[in-house]
Amino acid sequence: MRLCIPFHNRKNALFAGSDEGGDNWAVIATLIECCKLNEINPHEWLTRTLTRLADGHHANSVGELMPWTAVA
Repeated sequence: MRLCIPFHNRKNALFAGSDEGGDNWAVIATLIECCKLNEINPHEWLTRTLTRLADGHHANSVGELMPWTAVA
């Protein structure tokens, strides 16, 4: 297993713009790293997930869209 160096650090956090922006950035960074750990292409997963949300995926079943439930 290869260890991933987290791409979030103090230097990158300077560009978050606000505390809320930093929180949002941390969520996205975490989801991308989860994709990598599960050997899922982050771009494909994010594209598929955003498309499903735009098409009206139910908010109460958003857990179905998480990277760890996707098939690699």
